[in-house]
Amino acid sequence: MSTADLDFAGRVRRAIRLTEELNALRYEERERIRAAWSELTDRPVDETFHLIPPVYSDHGINIRVGRDVFVNQGCRFNDIGGIEIGDEVMIGPDVSLISSGHPLAPAERRSGVTSAPITIGRNVWIGASAIILQGVTIGVDAVVAAGSVVTRDVPPRSLVAGNPARVLREFDQDRRADQGDPA
Repeated sequence: MSTADLDFAGRVRRAIRLTEELNALRYEERERIRAAWSELTDRPVDETFHLIPPVYSDHGINIRVGRDVFVNQGCRFNDIGGIEIGDEVMIGPDVSLISSGHPLAPAERRSGVTSAPITIGRNVWIGASAIILQGVTIGVDAVVAAGSVVTRDVPPRSLVAGNPARVLREFDQDRRADQGDPA
C-alpha cells in the first residue's frame, strides 16, 4: 500500500513503526540508516546525509532534506505541516521541529489540528534542544542557539537565542561567524 493510500492514523502508525526500526540500527550502520530514512520520508536521501539515532516523526512523508545534512541524536520531526531542510544544515541533539499544533479555542483543541511548514535554509546550524515551531523560516547561514524556542522567522546570517528567540547578532556575508559556540 502506498503512503498516499493511508489515512492520518495509518501514516502515524507507519511513521512510528519505521522510526522504531531505524532507532534499532547501530550508529555504524550509516547506509542502513540512510535507507531507513529514505523509506520513512518516501524519497531518496543523498549519500552525504548523516543521522545519529534515535529520531522520531509523526508522518515522515512530509520531510525533505538536502545534501550534506547532519542530524544528531534524539531529534523530533513533527512534519504534518511539512519540513524542508536545505543543504549543509547541522541539527544538534534533541532538536524539535514542530510543524503542527492544536487550535487555541478550548472547544476545538481535541478535534482540530493547525499546521504550517518549517523551512530551514542552506548552512543553518540549530543548537541542542532548540524548538522550531510551525510556520517558521530560518534564513541562509543563520544560527539558532541551544535551548531556543523559535516562534518567528529568522533572518539570514543571524544568531537567535532565547524563549521566544530573538536576534542577538547579524553576521557579515563575507565574514565567518565562528566567534564562540552559541549552541
